[in-house]
Amino acid sequence: MQTDNRLLDDLSRIATGALGTLQGVKGEVEQAIRQRLERALADMDLVTREEFEAVKAMAEAAREENIRLAERLAALESKQNGGFVDQA
Repeated sequence: MQTDNRLLDDLSRIATGALGTLQGVKGEVEQAIRQRLERALADMDLVTREEFEAVKAMAEAAREENIRLAERLAALESKQNGGFVDQA
């Protein structure tokens, strides 16, 4: 019986050591994949969310200003033509 216990203890230690080793390998693989993904994303020259939102806000402001200017131009042309709109 004592031999069985020693054998089971040895197997348990081996299994525990193997599990620890596998967890270490898993961590290293995850870290390597993360580094490669970060490097690939950096090479793609992508914009950050903050940069995207800033450009989006600028485009919206420019669109609104364009509408205001178009309305102002239409009013000025109407005033210049004495109220007659060019039907060209």
